[in-house]
Amino acid sequence: MAIIERIEISMVDLKPKVRRTDAIQSFVSQETPILRITDSDGATGTGYSYTIGQGGPAIMSLLRDTLVPQLLGMDADNIERIWRTLLFSTHATAVGAITSLALAAVDTALWDLRCRRARLPLYKMAGGAKDSVPMYTTEGGWLHIETQALVDDALEAQAKGFSGSKIKIGRPHLSEDDARLRAVREAVGPGYEIMTDANQGFTRAEAMRRARMLERHDIAWFEEPMPADDVMEHVRLAASTSVPIAVGESMYSISQFKDYLTLGGASIVQVDVARIGGITPWLKVAHMAEAQNVPVCPHFLMELHVSLVCAIPNAPWLEYIPQLDTLTTQGMEMEDGRAIPSSEPGLGIAWDWDAIAASKIDGLSVDIRA
Repeated sequence: MAIIERIEISMVDLKPKVRRTDAIQSFVSQETPILRITDSDGATGTGYSYTIGQGGPAIMSLLRDTLVPQLLGMDADNIERIWRTLLFSTHATAVGAITSLALAAVDTALWDLRCRRARLPLYKMAGGAKDSVPMYTTEGGWLHIETQALVDDALEAQAKGFSGSKIKIGRPHLSEDDARLRAVREAVGPGYEIMTDANQGFTRAEAMRRARMLERHDIAWFEEPMPADDVMEHVRLAASTSVPIAVGESMYSISQFKDYLTLGGASIVQVDVARIGGITPWLKVAHMAEAQNVPVCPHFLMELHVSLVCAIPNAPWLEYIPQLDTLTTQGMEMEDGRAIPSSEPGLGIAWDWDAIAASKIDGLSVDIRA
């Protein structure tokens, strides 16, 4: 039995290398809780989560005071049991972002430990559907970027073998988004995918106006057009347009995805392993989408998601936004616009523990032992 004897938690605040803006916010930092579990055999597993600049200390508090003490003495192999036990123990704060993000740090560490003990990489342990996945890039498509720079970045990505580029939309007038997308489409041609993302910025009336415009540019998907908790508005929008509707990054439970899929409000599922609460529920959502012939294109966290999208058959793309470069000794492997999951046992993330130690936020680190 892999009895949990020690849990270390700390948080690093990562600063994006490029300015990132969308229709509702600017990404000035990325708070990254990191959790490390050691079992009675001396094996370790490392997991992590994130917030976009706010809420990190709340996640650390929930881990330190509520979740981590329960882990001591548990059998680390009982991942499903642990996930449900911890979820129930926080039922007063679930379903919600803080609880899911804290659960994800624990669950990803447990999966890392399981894979390391089995000497298997995550992508094989979780399914092993494929050995690589095409990428699309978001890094050159932020809302503040001028049109010519959008075009230049898309052409550069296309030359590198990327399958597509995501362009943030939500400029004050539809005509501005229209002009930006038209310029990119004319530059890259018809064979290159263009995704769009409104980051929940529109009303349904405005979303329908923009969807008619997006149809003219053969857009791969219209992401988060409206607030994600309004399922029926997305159902109505999806029924009114030929542009696929993509949602998922702002959803925090399996049931929310079930409602979207059952009612027809999502053509693309963008489940985020941190925001759904870990690998355990992520796989449930992915398989539920597969049963309804819906693709999974996860949000962010490419260093972890690369293994998960290669574990399942219904994941056609991986989003390229580097996150962990300053905390790892080796980045995600890429070749000709495709991402390749690590063949090393575990999550496939080569943590740089010296860099983590040097970057930890004072007062938030805890080392709890049995």
